[in-house]
Amino acid sequence: MKIATWNINSLTVRLPQVLDWLAANPVDVLGLQELKLSDDKFPLDALQAIGYHSAVFGQKTYNGVALLTRAPVTGVVKNIPGFADEQSRVIAGTIASPAGDVRVINGYFVNGQAPGTDKFAYKMTWLAALRDWLATELARHPRLVLMGDFNITADDRDSWDPDGLRETIHHTSAEREALQSLLALGLHDAFRLFEQPEKSYSWWDYREFAFRRNRGLRIDYTLVSEALRPQVLACAIDRLPRKNERPSDHTPVVLTLAD
Repeated sequence: MKIATWNINSLTVRLPQVLDWLAANPVDVLGLQELKLSDDKFPLDALQAIGYHSAVFGQKTYNGVALLTRAPVTGVVKNIPGFADEQSRVIAGTIASPAGDVRVINGYFVNGQAPGTDKFAYKMTWLAALRDWLATELARHPRLVLMGDFNITADDRDSWDPDGLRETIHHTSAEREALQSLLALGLHDAFRLFEQPEKSYSWWDYREFAFRRNRGLRIDYTLVSEALRPQVLACAIDRLPRKNERPSDHTPVVLTLAD
């Protein structure tokens, strides 16, 4: 079973790239973030034509998340229950697999802008609400994957300039502690379960030839529950889509689970 996450940074612009990538990488589940379109504009027919069901939580111009799945998705939840939020940031669903159902939560985590701002305060409140809800989800669904654009570097390995960027957005101690609190629920960073090349990133700024110079951040994650950890066979960043013409600034991360 293959599960992937990709911040597509406008599905309207990059639908052909998603279709091409899925043709070359027919994963079982693809979580998309930053759709930047409303539900009525979502390309259901184009994705159905290549064999994918879609669970969608869109938003015009900003945000928006979706789950594209080979098998039908059930038990869909949108956003964090009990947390008032006007932004479309979370979609969860259950997917059947030969080894048992897998609960997949796909999130576009709050960016936060900069420490000390209202947007950063919103990010920290959102992360606390996510943790509380995730604890209940894990109790209900022990076989769980939390994936998406986390907008946090877990540690210095995940930043091209950890010293120069220390305590700036995506690098603050508060954000990293919040990420650790999610892991403390019994989740594992699948990418770090394996030996990985140094300077492995999933996002690069469009400016200053950042991708060519590999000045990036690893801010896209697949976290797996303790029950799924023995089934993790691989987790890799696919850099190829970042080389496309008019690419997203993010690239897919692919998790492989044993059936």
